[in-house]
Amino acid sequence: MVAVRIPPSFFGIPFGLAGLGNTWMVAGHDGDVPTWIGNALLALATLAWLAVLAAYAGYALRRPRALVGDLVDPVTSPFVSLAVITPVLLAAQGVAPHNLHVGRILVDVFLVLTLLFGGWITGQWIYGRVDIDQIHPGYFLPTVAGGLIASAAASAVGQRTLAEIMLGLGLICWLVLGSLTLNRLFVRPPLPTPLIPTLAIEVAPSALAGIALFALNGGRIDIWVTLVSGYGLLLVLAQIRLLPLYLRLHFAPSFWAFTFSWSAVATAALHWITDGEPPGHRVYTYLVLAAISALIGGIVVRSIVAAARGRFLPPPAPPAAP
Repeated sequence: MVAVRIPPSFFGIPFGLAGLGNTWMVAGHDGDVPTWIGNALLALATLAWLAVLAAYAGYALRRPRALVGDLVDPVTSPFVSLAVITPVLLAAQGVAPHNLHVGRILVDVFLVLTLLFGGWITGQWIYGRVDIDQIHPGYFLPTVAGGLIASAAASAVGQRTLAEIMLGLGLICWLVLGSLTLNRLFVRPPLPTPLIPTLAIEVAPSALAGIALFALNGGRIDIWVTLVSGYGLLLVLAQIRLLPLYLRLHFAPSFWAFTFSWSAVATAALHWITDGEPPGHRVYTYLVLAAISALIGGIVVRSIVAAARGRFLPPPAPPAAP
């Protein structure tokens, strides 16, 4: 019997849905939209996470070499981290508001797993060596995204010191990995076509840093928020120049790299709108929600169509040797 290989990048599906749910929850907490929409999206993200986790485990646990290969592969290994990072966000936004005690336990468990994986993969990159051409923006996921999401989650469950520790982890890893990633993108050959959508991840660190800072300072625009947001604005504008590159791509599962990245930008934008309250701020909120929902909704529809046509999942792998 053949088995379908589930690439680690498929964990980007629940990650993106969780990001969209978080965006709607932020708007809901501000009273601009009903909170049940965000809760429904977080529930959908939880189901997607469980489905991808079960499918990945069903394949990888029967093929230990495949699992080890994913963990040490310099291209795919960063995406494995999303298996433990996504539940941090789901617990903070989907569980803690309803049951703080359970939410805190879940946040702490998956935060520790995120930290352990971040430490392990950092050691793997040192021990195993990485060719500069194998580096891509997905390298932000294990420690930068993991650290900053964990910081915001810890703030949400009332653990300020832990939030500050994870903020420091995420920010410093962003400085280190950001320089490496941009150096690779500036001076080396272009990314392979399947990895081009990961260029969207470049907009995520500054947005996530802003969200983590907002969570720590009570939602105020302060000097630290403005500093990280200025750099974030630069990278958002840089994406305009990349549009011709994106438009030449054929749809593939890697398009899910756009989802969480831009939902983080949308969430950060909502925080700015809420605190600044410019004239017509509710209109801006609805425009942000409409734009991010249309983007991710379009990717969901394209994914369903591709799956119905048998073009979403990779070809089946041969059966494992006895």
